[in-house]
Amino acid sequence: MPIKMKQLPELERPYEKLEWYGEKALSNAELLAIIIKTGTKQETSVQLAQKILNLDDTNSEGINFLRNITMEELMQINGIGKVKAIQLKAVGELASRMTMPTNFKKIIIKEPFDLAKIMMEELRFEKKEIAKIVILNTKNEIIKMKNIAVRRY
Repeated sequence: MPIKMKQLPELERPYEKLEWYGEKALSNAELLAIIIKTGTKQETSVQLAQKILNLDDTNSEGINFLRNITMEELMQINGIGKVKAIQLKAVGELASRMTMPTNFKKIIIKEPFDLAKIMMEELRFEKKEIAKIVILNTKNEIIKMKNIAVRRY
């Protein structure tokens, strides 16, 4: 008979563990389990999360492979339906956006390297070529950034 989350010691459950020890104390599987919320009759949410992590057969990217995995690949796992796959993809996109500056107008470009730092952070996980235009005002503050071409492989 499969073990249920309520049968685990309280401090081994992801929600309680985060509450007591903070988010840094949780493994990647435990963090994913919190996003997934529920498991199946056969597996806990932590076990499902571990199956998701095992989809990265190369293990070269760490958890970053979740940015590029498709919803269809996620839904191959019994217990991961459309809604959970969408939630996982949304969390991946949020993580990407967290690294981006929120207000470009306060960023002054003094030299090309300043713009390169911004672009590297934004584009480092892209799997396609993107040509961008960056428009500056007379004070060298970014007014707008826009994709002008995308080349898919």
